[in-house]
Amino acid sequence: MASSVAEDFIETVAMEMCSGIDAVVEGWMAEFESILQNPQLTTLGRLQEVSAMIARYKTVSGKSELRRWVH
Repeated sequence: MASSVAEDFIETVAMEMCSGIDAVVEGWMAEFESILQNPQLTTLGRLQEVSAMIARYKTVSGKSELRRWVH
């Protein structure tokens, strides 16, 4: 019985974490999309806005460099 309760708890926590991560990533993608589709921005303006978005992430996360994802 205790094992089942523990497993259910772990599964619930994992699902909540996945849901939170999905919401954050979707927010970032929406922000990228908004920048890239903004007709008032030039190509350089879009690049600058995306660069500013990345800089904000680095500041908030305390990271100076981001790891490259290799697939």
